[in-house]
Amino acid sequence: MEHTSKLPNVGTTIFTIMSALAKQHKAINLSQGFPNYPSDKNLHDLVTKAMDNGYNQYSPMAGHLDLLLTIANKYNTLYNSSYHPEAEITITAGATQAIFTIISAFIGKEDEVIIFKPAYDCYEPAVELHGGKAIPVQLSAPDYTVDWNEVASKISSKTKMIIINTPHNPSGIIWSKEDMLQLQKLTENTNIIVLSDEVYEHIIFDNEQHQSVCLFDDLKERSFITASFGKTFHITGWKIGYCCAPKHLMDEFRKVHQFNVFSVHHPSQKGIADYMEDASTYLNLPSFFQKKRDLFLSLLSKSKFKFKPSKGTYFQVLDYSEITDEYDVDFAKRLTKEVGIASIPLSVFNENNQDDKVLRFCFAKTDETLVKAAEILCQIK
Repeated sequence: MEHTSKLPNVGTTIFTIMSALAKQHKAINLSQGFPNYPSDKNLHDLVTKAMDNGYNQYSPMAGHLDLLLTIANKYNTLYNSSYHPEAEITITAGATQAIFTIISAFIGKEDEVIIFKPAYDCYEPAVELHGGKAIPVQLSAPDYTVDWNEVASKISSKTKMIIINTPHNPSGIIWSKEDMLQLQKLTENTNIIVLSDEVYEHIIFDNEQHQSVCLFDDLKERSFITASFGKTFHITGWKIGYCCAPKHLMDEFRKVHQFNVFSVHHPSQKGIADYMEDASTYLNLPSFFQKKRDLFLSLLSKSKFKFKPSKGTYFQVLDYSEITDEYDVDFAKRLTKEVGIASIPLSVFNENNQDDKVLRFCFAKTDETLVKAAEILCQIK
């Protein structure tokens, strides 16, 4: 018996492919976005304490109240923006689950969703799975700037959602206040929902400010924010995040959330809430990661790679056009096999596999790892 796939064109992700190659060839793995250093033992101890204190049964569906209050307080403090802790914030099994649930709740057959490419690879399959159609807006290296006239031309009566991501994975760029105002203007007086993937909100450099959708009143009323404790606290394996939205949107989100997840690991929620009582746990991240970015780029100054310093996230895009004209997937695989360093080619995130001759490297690594990786990259001619 044959079964028709709802995602016939989806295969193994590039992250799995490159990490498997890195393991096979014992290469330094700068491909997937996770740290190779330990997370804070204090956080581990707080989660253990929560387990010892009995937080081992289901949490409320929306999340543990202490954590919801902590998140609400963070938005008040950082953005002077309010989300009701019990009605407008939901704890999720990572940001990817939040994104999938938002799309599940609102996207149906023939609905159009505008996606800026290169785009994180979980967006488009979720849209297709629910019968929607992804409408791409292709951004190009090295600046990845948005042509808002093009965006306007792609909005139609079928446009149901626009997905944005700032700071942006994989490019490392950030959206400006002007970008957000343009988005607000294009969506005002419409029923378009904005899904704002802000998982790297605390990893932003050079004294820039994160332009969250919640800073723009009209935009906030039509938007979801998705966020990740995994990215913020170096605990990607815990798969815990959250989303925020006005009540009329969150009510619809929870209709789906209650049946595909219901609730998230309870002791982690309590431990993270207690950990976040010290705001430095996330406010110190820009300086922590900027030191790593600056170290990595200073070591690459004598290489043949070209770059513009990442403005946010813990990824750096390197242009290899002065080294070879190979297709980026082929070059990434060859670097892994022949010189022992794994990266991510960006064409796999682009429309029609547009190849800008760039690779993405993760610098959320120990300084020792970054030094070793840079030594290898500087030897490539």
